[in-house]
Amino acid sequence: MALDLVNYEQKARDAVKAFWGNRAAARQKQIESGKADQGERAGVTGGKNMDGFLALVLDIIKANGLTHAEIHQNKAMLTLPGYFRPTKLWDLLVIYKGELIAAIELKSQVGPSFGNNFNNRTEESIGTAHDLWTAFREEAFGKGISEQPIVFQCLK
Repeated sequence: MALDLVNYEQKARDAVKAFWGNRAAARQKQIESGKADQGERAGVTGGKNMDGFLALVLDIIKANGLTHAEIHQNKAMLTLPGYFRPTKLWDLLVIYKGELIAAIELKSQVGPSFGNNFNNRTEESIGTAHDLWTAFREEAFGKGISEQPIVFQCLK
């Protein structure tokens, strides 16, 4: 069965436009409130920058056989146990028939120090995946869970 990418080219373009629009809106909101963060941080702290990409990921998940999965985006439902840290908050969790199928986190990276930021995000992604897989192996998700979850971290 071929993977259905649900017109990802157009949806990715829309997500990129939304990313920059959300950053600008967050920056403007802070300026208007009189409490603007320094530098690029003003465009980051709104928390909605990656929503277009999350929507694309959701469309792909649903179009490829997981329409009946539990898909969690509510902050109260996004915490999983860790091994090297007590818990980790994710952007999206996919649970099917009581088992964790995917834990998804999206990160953006914008600014002048690309090399340093890229290294930091890469190390964070590898560490997060290692933490989740170790917690899984050590049965932090319960005994008898057979499938190792997928960790998907997207760097934009």
